[in-house]
Amino acid sequence: MSSLRRRLGALVGAVAVAATALTGCATGDDAVATGNGNQFVSPDGKTYLEYGPGDRKDIGDVRGENLLGGEDVSLGDYRGKVVVVNIWASWCPPCRKEFRELEKVYQETKDSGVQFVGIDFRDSRSTAQDFVRDRGVSYPSIYDYGGASLAALGTPVGVVPTTVVLDREHRVARVYLRAITEDELRDAVVAVAAEEAPGR
Repeated sequence: MSSLRRRLGALVGAVAVAATALTGCATGDDAVATGNGNQFVSPDGKTYLEYGPGDRKDIGDVRGENLLGGEDVSLGDYRGKVVVVNIWASWCPPCRKEFRELEKVYQETKDSGVQFVGIDFRDSRSTAQDFVRDRGVSYPSIYDYGGASLAALGTPVGVVPTTVVLDREHRVARVYLRAITEDELRDAVVAVAAEEAPGR
């Protein structure tokens, strides 16, 4: 087992603990969240993680209540698609700017087999609903106050916002433990979407 896999495997067990204590909001290059005596720090202090196809890890069954109502949202419904998962909250200032950029990249890439899904964490349901409606967000979000969906995602999530790019087999390809720019998100999504799809 590579040191990368060992490190990631050890982090998975800490994700649920970190998620339940999360109160931090990433505003710069530091990926640290503190609360209730617990602290999560990204691996080696990094705020960007990239995994090659041979080092990618499968995720769990990520599903949850649709923030805007209707049927539950499940990443399993997007099999064969690149999925961009954005962890956000209405109380997080960087999310306000980031949502515009996320929506723009989603509109540009969705016809290439790309799906975006938000995970709204530790938030007021009504405030979060107003947040996405006011910004015209067209992709769904899971309402995940307690962090169950984050635990199933199985990635080192410790700050809001965090963005995870999954390949077409729903393995973790990129992780941004900070706010992401439009250009870097577009570059990451295009690169992962261009990889050979399974079964070809």
